[in-house]
Amino acid sequence: MTDELNGTMMQSFHWYSPDDGTFWDEVGSRAAELAQAGFTALWLPPAYKGLAGSRDAGYGAYDLYDLGEFNQKGAVRTKYGTREQYLQAIAALHAAKLQVYADTVFNHRIGGDGLETGLATPYLQDDRLYPRGEQREIQAYTQFTFPGRRGRYSAFKWGWPHFNAVDYDAKTHESNRVYLLDGKQFDDQVTLEKGNFAQLVGCDVDFQNDEIRDELTRWGRWYLDTTGVDGFRLDTIKHITAWFFPTWLDEMIDHAGRELFAVGEYWSPDVNNLHWYLNRLGPKMSLFDVSLHYNFHIASRMGGNYDIRRILEGTLMQQRPYQAVTFVENHDSQPLQALESVVEPWFKPLAYAMILLRREGYPCVFQADYYGAEYEDKGRDGQSYRIVMPSHRALIDKLLYARRCYAHGSQYDYFDHWNRIGWTRLGNEAFPKAMAVVLSDGLGGGKWMEVRKPNTKFVDLTENIRQPIYSNEAGWAEFQCLEGSVSVWVEE
Repeated sequence: MTDELNGTMMQSFHWYSPDDGTFWDEVGSRAAELAQAGFTALWLPPAYKGLAGSRDAGYGAYDLYDLGEFNQKGAVRTKYGTREQYLQAIAALHAAKLQVYADTVFNHRIGGDGLETGLATPYLQDDRLYPRGEQREIQAYTQFTFPGRRGRYSAFKWGWPHFNAVDYDAKTHESNRVYLLDGKQFDDQVTLEKGNFAQLVGCDVDFQNDEIRDELTRWGRWYLDTTGVDGFRLDTIKHITAWFFPTWLDEMIDHAGRELFAVGEYWSPDVNNLHWYLNRLGPKMSLFDVSLHYNFHIASRMGGNYDIRRILEGTLMQQRPYQAVTFVENHDSQPLQALESVVEPWFKPLAYAMILLRREGYPCVFQADYYGAEYEDKGRDGQSYRIVMPSHRALIDKLLYARRCYAHGSQYDYFDHWNRIGWTRLGNEAFPKAMAVVLSDGLGGGKWMEVRKPNTKFVDLTENIRQPIYSNEAGWAEFQCLEGSVSVWVEE
């Protein structure tokens, strides 16, 4: 593994990325400019065939071996393109010295090729502890035979024994229940939401099954050999038994013969849940700092009435920085998505300064924040909305430059005012120049901070303030920022 804490990841897509099959080409064409901007890794979307074929974002996982090569689910290509385009994009990213992390969906399968009949016990969606009725016969789409692939790469076929539960009875057309299959139990060591939240959607994969664990290991080896990716982003891990991934990741690393990065999506704003999971995995995996994201979300909605001194409290960035992947927004939290928890545009410059210019965490920049995005979809109220997410590229590029050239060495924090905070980085032998960051979610003003550079000129890299600031003979200065803004003062 490279030193991710010195790098910067980009989530290269958003939920509404175009489904015209050109995405992989676009990613490859941007490789050089992203590397030049300061990114060191890209998280790519799920590359395999989903339930909705060429319209599926990849999370409705159907066939993990079909990377846009076989005529399945109404199309050969995926939403993002063909297998050939995907591999060419990875090659372009690697040529630009960018690492590639593959999005990996193990929790469920959707879109089975045939029905099977068996006994199952119904549960309410919101209560997986107490059955809501007697065991009865149901029909479920649990046969996955992949007729379009015809056994290429893997002859394994999925069926009833390979799943714990389903969320649809084709016999009665009921879809508001969870059906625990006969002889099965919900996986252990999962989130206790709803009593046991192992079953999320579709056919819930049974990780207790030896055949399944062996097949997922075979698939992982094949995927590494086929793509040469440098790591994995692991989807919906709070629904997957926690003891599975340590062994699986060991198998992947042994097969690759090199270190692989892994980051899991455990969606919970409670940092104690994130600690619980990491304590079971040890150092093998990082987690997205969902707690920090929710702090950003809340602060952005309070219009200057948030005590910004507490912005890092209850976060992995504060408590477990070496396993924290920090982010401002992602495809699940963006407007109109199921986990919508928007960080308002005015606050994003402050949030990105916090994840990019501090020494804690491995930052991930959201593609829609970098390039901007426009799309239409229905909200929870059933009404259609047109969303415009503005581009913050100009500022993020400046922050990335500051991260590379100035965000080094000791860090002094000045979190001593309820709506104006700051910190300094003092530099090191390789990057000796100092930096001071000051931001406010309310009124602008100054903050006295030490940079250990006497009588030195500092300029605001963001250009929000045009006048330079000079440190005094003791190496201190009163660094300024504007209202609801951030300024990054660097040694000239």
